[in-house]
Amino acid sequence: MHESSTNRRDFFKSAFLLGSSLLATQVGGTPQTNVAPFVVRAGSTKSKINLGIIGTGLRGRDHLEMMLYRTDVQVIAICDIDPAALAESQKILSERKQPKAEEYGSKGDRDYLRLLERKDLDAVLIATPWKWHSEMAVASLKHGIYTATEVCGGFSIDECWELVRAHEETGAHLFFLENVCYRRDVMAILNMVRQQMFGEIIHLEGGYQHDLRAVKFNDGKQPYGGGVEFGAKGFSEARWRTENSIYRNGDLYPTHGIGPVANFININRGNRFLYLTSMASKARGLHDYVVNHPKGGANHASAQVDFKLGDVVTTLIKCNNGETVLLSHDTNLPRPYSLGFRVQGTKGLWMDINQSVMMEGVTAKAHRWEKQDDWLKKYDHPLWQKYEKAAEKAGHGGMDFFVDNAFVECVKAGIPAVLDVYDAATWLAITPLSETSIATGSVPQPFPDFTRGRWMSKQVDFALNDLF
Repeated sequence: MHESSTNRRDFFKSAFLLGSSLLATQVGGTPQTNVAPFVVRAGSTKSKINLGIIGTGLRGRDHLEMMLYRTDVQVIAICDIDPAALAESQKILSERKQPKAEEYGSKGDRDYLRLLERKDLDAVLIATPWKWHSEMAVASLKHGIYTATEVCGGFSIDECWELVRAHEETGAHLFFLENVCYRRDVMAILNMVRQQMFGEIIHLEGGYQHDLRAVKFNDGKQPYGGGVEFGAKGFSEARWRTENSIYRNGDLYPTHGIGPVANFININRGNRFLYLTSMASKARGLHDYVVNHPKGGANHASAQVDFKLGDVVTTLIKCNNGETVLLSHDTNLPRPYSLGFRVQGTKGLWMDINQSVMMEGVTAKAHRWEKQDDWLKKYDHPLWQKYEKAAEKAGHGGMDFFVDNAFVECVKAGIPAVLDVYDAATWLAITPLSETSIATGSVPQPFPDFTRGRWMSKQVDFALNDLF
């Protein structure tokens, strides 16, 4: 997701002091039989961790600021090939009266390997451009380091297997930083799903529907808008993200949509994705944006680029337990932001596009929507009830607090990630599978079983604990 880098300096430190009060309330209803009730976890095995951050651009610095509000994290190393990004990070550390972190990156793209050689690291967080995520994560896991990586879409199925093998061969854990899994409305709906308010789940939708034209193009001086340049002339994501739209045609960024959906239907925990089929529209949006921009025009160099990425990519997934999932990727056309969630079962449905629910025999009028507000308040997830104050000024509406908190608490406890390497591999695989499907006339593409059958017995573990 994308937002301007906000000033969170006034975020009160006490909000991040964890574990002072306990919440053991399970909101009414009967949970599904394969989902344990919400419980309070025992104390951690490690009181403080040493963290390294690889990639200190806008997103990396968001994570840095979040970590510095904690008393149980010490950021001891940072890595970036951009000296300006490192300088900004050191400035944040100084303003928070924290020791200067040791810097890496001056020796080139793979200087991060020197950081991984440190013996005093408990964990590493990766927030670099997409193409580096898996390489860096695999290297970190092979050093035995608990690793968190920002989200994207995969580049190949082999890459997904490399992540799985690195985890299985070393025992080191991967935490996939899909923050939308912690969005407040999403977690309230998860609470409702687990209490069978929607009945048996039949169909779900989600996606990434976000006008990124001003992110993919700029003038090299500001992150959002202001020009039509990309690549070496661009700023921030325009330096690298736009190139994916030139060479690739598929669902390039599926995890914000599929992460919450996967939790709703227990993917890799009693259920799995079987196959998908994808289709892409024609590509016109980026070209039109450049041609009609005051700094662009029909003769501008960016207007001569042949963009391969279809403006709207649609993917349909079939699940082992019979559900269907519809994903949309729509980033190159004018539109309001929406992840397009829909949860539909035998008793009713929820859609975030109109912020409404319909429950047969329960909502006031038959065949009519009812605004979601009262429902979300009634079924607010216990995690949000407990940590609302801690999250209220964190990035992306509070989601960033929860995903970073879950990562840190898993590291401290020395336990597997709640969004683990198998989730990462499965969600990342959507991108290369969708590319192949589109290239072959929407031929269905089978999902590899990255769990090698363990999905049949693994228990649901997401958001069942007061700390993660």
